[in-house]
Amino acid sequence: MSEPEKKIPKNIKTEVDIALHHFPELEGIPIEFKFKKNIKKSVMQAQPTWGGLLKPKNKRSYKILISEKFKISGEEFKTLDVPRDVLIGWIGHELGHVLDYQQRGNLNLIGFGIRYVLLKEFIKKAERAADSFAVSRGMSDYILKTKRFILNHSEIDEVYKDRIKQYYLSPDEIMEMVKEQDSIKDGNLL
Repeated sequence: MSEPEKKIPKNIKTEVDIALHHFPELEGIPIEFKFKKNIKKSVMQAQPTWGGLLKPKNKRSYKILISEKFKISGEEFKTLDVPRDVLIGWIGHELGHVLDYQQRGNLNLIGFGIRYVLLKEFIKKAERAADSFAVSRGMSDYILKTKRFILNHSEIDEVYKDRIKQYYLSPDEIMEMVKEQDSIKDGNLL
């Protein structure tokens, strides 16, 4: 039986491959990366496929939806036009969600989806977990570039920036995580 493959549009294959390299535990997990006209409230979205939702963890499949465009101060920009490292960071964050989903049982995953839709506090927990998974897999530079791109881009809508500040790890929190990881690697427990 052949390895399940990733479905990746050619125009983002390099960026997806770089991000996937940081998640070796997702090798063999079918993930389809797909452009979509518009995604409400975000640029990308990771989710299990309906068909994979009731299968055992090792048989699940996922899709990562990527908005073709996003708005900055009412003006639309193509997602592909963002700097390469920013795109890799966004993809890495979504792969963090996939890794989180892979660790959950089926009922837990269904409950996760319901709580995500209904509870703001749960959104924060889930988004920070996805950032943490990406950072702990060596993607801190990419994640930081993505955060800084969003937060420091004066043209980006304040509503989107506020959502990022409210639900996701801040650049300072990411730097703190990296410091902790480096201390542990060096054998210096804090």
